[in-house]
Amino acid sequence: MGIPLHQAVRVGAYVAKQHLLGRKRYPLVLMLEPLFRCNLACSGCGKIDYPAEILNQRLSVAECLQAVDECGAPVVVIAGGEPLLHKEIDEVVRGIIARKKYVIVCTNALLLEKKMELFKPNKFFSWSVHLDGDKGDHDRSVCQDGVYDRCVSAIAKAKAAGFRTIINATLFNNADPERTANFFDDVMAMGIDGISVSPGYAYERAPDQQHFLNRMATKELFRNIFARGKAKAAANPKHKKWEFNQSSMFLDFLAGNQSFHCTPWGNPTRNYFGWQRPCYLLGEGYASSFKELMETTEWDKYGVGNYEKCADCMVHSGFEATAVAASVSNPFKALKVELSPIRTEGDFAPEIPLDRQRPAEYSFSRHVQTAMDKIKHKKPEPAELVDADK
Repeated sequence: MGIPLHQAVRVGAYVAKQHLLGRKRYPLVLMLEPLFRCNLACSGCGKIDYPAEILNQRLSVAECLQAVDECGAPVVVIAGGEPLLHKEIDEVVRGIIARKKYVIVCTNALLLEKKMELFKPNKFFSWSVHLDGDKGDHDRSVCQDGVYDRCVSAIAKAKAAGFRTIINATLFNNADPERTANFFDDVMAMGIDGISVSPGYAYERAPDQQHFLNRMATKELFRNIFARGKAKAAANPKHKKWEFNQSSMFLDFLAGNQSFHCTPWGNPTRNYFGWQRPCYLLGEGYASSFKELMETTEWDKYGVGNYEKCADCMVHSGFEATAVAASVSNPFKALKVELSPIRTEGDFAPEIPLDRQRPAEYSFSRHVQTAMDKIKHKKPEPAELVDADK
């Protein structure tokens, strides 16, 4: 299985405890963004379009670990930006591991070979290398030639050094099912420990707005991909099974077989601006603490069917927590989905109606201006804290 047994057991026990305590809303994965700066400029990214003054800011080690303690989620995903540009990222990781939290560092791998020696293999630690398809697809996605080859090299060295290493792939409407299925074969042959996959979300500030998937296109794409996986297994008994670092219920949802509502509080985000409302994908205001985020966010205003910006979303950061909760509340159904091939034919599960969703609001500039004003009155950072790796 793509998710290690000890992780599945610990996370499952955590979710079961929340259910027994009657908690309606609880975090599953903390999305920690210690910086926005990146050494790539991907066309589908909505995280790097900030003034240079903001891109130069970092959360301190203390701020990162305080967020972990505040939130209490059993899993921490460190994203960005490129986390390996943070000079103290190794201290952040060690602090999270010391708290017995599972930590996944997402990286584009351009600095992975250089920075790998700062880390040690640990059952609570994983690398997640960004790969959006084969060489042609990935290099086009990140808008730079040669990046795929550097990723493959870094993955090989990480595995040789004993690190648990997965890949995360974001698929857009130009993804070809056959080519994607072959790509999954390729990464499994590299020896990776799991695949995380998600449809791309239409970040409002991303340079490329033409290639984001709507929900029907997402379901059709994933059905076509999974159908090819089943065909490969049927034609060749030795075909290596695709191992996903995600719940089977979420994958079944991507194929249109489950009707899930978004649980944005399941993957709360902490970044330079604060605790992001309502989720990792939408920045519509920020709370100063996790408690404030959970207690004052108007959660019912967001999600598919509630808000126009959410209409096409099927992204893991909104729905994986839903799928995990559904697995715990209905284990027999989850076991059936786990043991059976994903259904790739027949009717789709009922869709959420959009006729009552409120129109989109655009408010991202306010928190940017607030942060810029704060930076202008801030004392300069010591030179040794500024990372020169670009």
